[in-house]
Amino acid sequence: MTVQLAGIELVNPIIAASGTFGYGIEFEEIVSLERIGGFATKGISLLPMAGHPAPRIIQTAAGMLNAIGLQNVGVEEFIAKKLPPLQRYPKCRCIVNVFGYTVHEYIKVIEQLNHVGGIAAYELNVSCPNVHAGGMTFGADPSSLEYLVKLAKAVAKRPLIVKLSPNVTSIAKMAKVAADAGADAVSLVNTFLAMSIDVETRKPRLSNVTGGLSGPGIKPIALRMVYEAARAVSIPVIGMGGIVTPEDAVEFLLAGATAVQVGTASYADPRATERIATGLQSWCRSHHVERVATLTGALDVPKG
Repeated sequence: MTVQLAGIELVNPIIAASGTFGYGIEFEEIVSLERIGGFATKGISLLPMAGHPAPRIIQTAAGMLNAIGLQNVGVEEFIAKKLPPLQRYPKCRCIVNVFGYTVHEYIKVIEQLNHVGGIAAYELNVSCPNVHAGGMTFGADPSSLEYLVKLAKAVAKRPLIVKLSPNVTSIAKMAKVAADAGADAVSLVNTFLAMSIDVETRKPRLSNVTGGLSGPGIKPIALRMVYEAARAVSIPVIGMGGIVTPEDAVEFLLAGATAVQVGTASYADPRATERIATGLQSWCRSHHVERVATLTGALDVPKG
């Protein structure tokens, strides 16, 4: 069940997605952490952030909308209080999700994280608005993305994963920009920009008006994007978007993903990551798959 991801060995290809698994340690009494490949922390910024006011999570017909506002304790407190307890679970790889509103903020966070142990990789959240580029997100502008990834790669002492936004014209192009700029892997997709309205009050259901759509409803689109990105780059692809069952994970692997992230499913079932990891192993056994890594990119596409 082991897979190699940008030089990191995972015990299996199931990773808990950023923003749905806290700082990891909160799940130690719910999930057997060493039975999943790893987890991505919630986004870590240079300074603490309070996030958006409530309501900031609402259910949708096939998933959820969230506008948390990247609430987190900041890099200093993360290093001092959140990271040390994770040393008890060395087999569960800790991927730190990093974000900022300027390139300088991203770099400063990575530089502080470089000096501590217990971290396997960094995951750049490029869905943040670049305040120096008129508010356009880093992940939607090829030039901004290239500049950020190049500088982050230059200072990062660990593998660099770039988490791509789906709110672009061509996900394959953005994946290639990230790869050419030095990314060791890409993860996709982040949430889709969406909104919901209460027709009785005629007001948005989220305090932020818009939010990120995730869950089973986005899976077919996310799967297509992973397929396109995997064909455009030679670096590993981490797939995510509506994964709820082991079979969902298999679909993303066949589409070209080396590993997958499970996010919204953890809200309905806090043990979803472990359940899917166990189920994936059973699926491989019942389908005579000796090495799960052989599923990556094994989609049988009709020719002509």
